Amino acid sequence: MRTNILSLAVLLTMACLTLPGIAQEAAPTGKLRLHAIFDSNMVLQRGKPIVIWGWANPGESVSVQLGQDKAEAKAAAEKGRWEVTFPARDASAEPQNLTVTAGGEKVEMTNIVVGDVWVMYGQSNMAFPLKNVLNKDTESAQANLPNLRLFSITTNEQADPQEDIRRETIDTGGWVTSTPETALEFSAIGFVFGKQVQLSLGIPIGLIKNSRGGASMEALVPPHKFQEIPSGKALVENINAQRATFDLQAVSMAQYEKELKQAQDKKLPEDKWPKKPENGDNVRSWNIPGKSPSHPGSVYNGMFGVFKGYNIKGVLLHHGYNNAMTGNCRPKFYRWMTKALIEGVREDFQDPTIAYGVIGFCAGGNPQSEEDFELQPPGPPFIREAQRLGVEDLKDPLTNGYIPAYDVQSPGLHPPKKVELGQRAARWALNKFYDQKAQWEEAKLLSVKTEGDEMILTFDKRVQRVDWGNILEGFALAGEDGKYYKAYARRSTKGDIWEAAKTVHVWSPLVPQPVHVRYAWGHSPMGNLKVAGLPEMPIPEFRTDSWDLPESEDLTDKGLTREFSKEWQEDGKARLEYRRTEEAKRALEIIERLKTLGKPTP
Repeated sequence: MRTNILSLAVLLTMACLTLPGIAQEAAPTGKLRLHAIFDSNMVLQRGKPIVIWGWANPGESVSVQLGQDKAEAKAAAEKGRWEVTFPARDASAEPQNLTVTAGGEKVEMTNIVVGDVWVMYGQSNMAFPLKNVLNKDTESAQANLPNLRLFSITTNEQADPQEDIRRETIDTGGWVTSTPETALEFSAIGFVFGKQVQLSLGIPIGLIKNSRGGASMEALVPPHKFQEIPSGKALVENINAQRATFDLQAVSMAQYEKELKQAQDKKLPEDKWPKKPENGDNVRSWNIPGKSPSHPGSVYNGMFGVFKGYNIKGVLLHHGYNNAMTGNCRPKFYRWMTKALIEGVREDFQDPTIAYGVIGFCAGGNPQSEEDFELQPPGPPFIREAQRLGVEDLKDPLTNGYIPAYDVQSPGLHPPKKVELGQRAARWALNKFYDQKAQWEEAKLLSVKTEGDEMILTFDKRVQRVDWGNILEGFALAGEDGKYYKAYARRSTKGDIWEAAKTVHVWSPLVPQPVHVRYAWGHSPMGNLKVAGLPEMPIPEFRTDSWDLPESEDLTDKGLTREFSKEWQEDGKARLEYRRTEEAKRALEIIERLKTLGKPTP
């Protein structure tokens, strides 16, 4: 909580102005304020300079005290902005006070600690609250954690960069400590991640949730990054042209008059009629050029870049749905945006050490099965691949990571299995950044070769299926015609047992001359291949082909067209029917072949 205290002299002056017979003037408005990211209960980032800033009357002297340390600043002449910097501190759970004074005003904040701050960024599946997930009861029962602090920004997309967070968009009201009540309202992935890290390290952890449901990746990327590529620059210019001709008041009144007529036609009483709008407040942001959560930088402007300067440890990104949909699916561009997002954050925050973890696009919808294997929508696996490759393009695996999520499956646009993803992200962070003994080991495909009608895959580590069986799921093979069919796969048992465990044989009776293989290539895909000994480490989705989805360089064009998606589904139906027919005819052949697949020749 913030406490503003006026000096005794100012209070006496105010009292005198209200006495009878004395001319009354407007009471002091209280110009001193801090940026809204600062509040009681906050966590300040350890190991990095602590920057505190705010606003006061232009030219005013400002005194700032954090614990026992003091600093002075002068409010700038134009906007009154002031800033002080304190030296970096080690982690500490000992509560500190922050006191700021200027011109007879005082702002006090309490219960401030020093630790690590992580940002939970993305769209609705990152924002999805703990109260709506499976196992919410056991998780919330463990939520009395005084050194886990939560800060949540709700919808606040903006067409232009913002200086401060609008206070009404802070749905926690400010920084709050974790309790069963506050945890249930917070991001489920964020809470579980923060809980695991805080309990493992024993230091304060701060979580900032700034996810925006329905946002496209374009809106999450810092806007200055779009100037670095011609297609991004053209997209921004197109939207700026729309902004220049957009009449918010006219759109607002037209919408109001339409709704008013509808109410009158229904003969609703006047108290049920729409209120006359002020400043276009009845127009949804989706319909405002530049502010739409589909437009470049809009979410970043109001929900992330707005607190640049507040040092952080890292960012967890969980996104995908809006860019996997037909009209906005551009995997190559999404790959660039995945890389550009964290580059832009590091540039804006002037900190190249910020950690970056991308949790793969979640597996919603009905799980893939043998009955519908070829009937998968085109976009989701290509977006997952774009996320993984975008992280790899940063060429710094020590600071950046891709966290597979396709195996955590439950139906719906908002799959309620979020605890597992928070735990997996915590495992990644504890292993990568905190020197903890949390198991995290990634396996990569090293080589692929064709022997007869089989494709033989070699990984850099031993792999297994979840239950140690040999039959593997989720593989598909294609010949030169580019038509993929569900394939059979088995771990090798040829030669040295340890080396054989790195090898997988893949075969399909429908593809006598295979040239390419895909794995876990679907919306909620089959796929049970893990790093050996680590059941929580799925092998990421992959493909060996370069058969990309069609993608225009003009970002104002549609992504995948309805016509393309219809053709895709019709082709999938034909392949599925063909596979069913052929497998029924050749059932005995398949059974006999599976007895020898991946095994030594007698």
